[in-house]
Amino acid sequence: MGPKRKPSPQLTRLELQIMEVLWRIAAGTVQEVQAAIPGDPLAYTTVQTMLNILHRKGRVKCKLVGKAYTYSPILSRERAVKEALIDMVDRMFGGSVEALVMNLLKTRQLDPKKLRELKEVVRKQRQEDTDGDD
Repeated sequence: MGPKRKPSPQLTRLELQIMEVLWRIAAGTVQEVQAAIPGDPLAYTTVQTMLNILHRKGRVKCKLVGKAYTYSPILSRERAVKEALIDMVDRMFGGSVEALVMNLLKTRQLDPKKLRELKEVVRKQRQEDTDGDD
């Protein structure tokens, strides 16, 4: 058997599903997390394994309460989104935020109101950049 792989810091689809539950309920046992997962039910042992992986990754903390461990998120949803976006921009777009935005605009239809909002954000950013050059 080969050496153990270091767990990826990025959340897998299943880890994200478990984290979504923890962000919603704040803390829970394996059984409580399992019951709160929407859609097709996952096996108790699967949820337990995923929570243990998330604990090893430093994404959740666990505390023995009575005879069961209670898990709660360390990683905030906002931080998870930020980390995932940075990772995606680095891996898929060579670190270029502009390339990401251009690709999104080419592949996703934006309604006119959202496009105006985006233009306003860009205008404000340009204004801040211009004001900062003084």
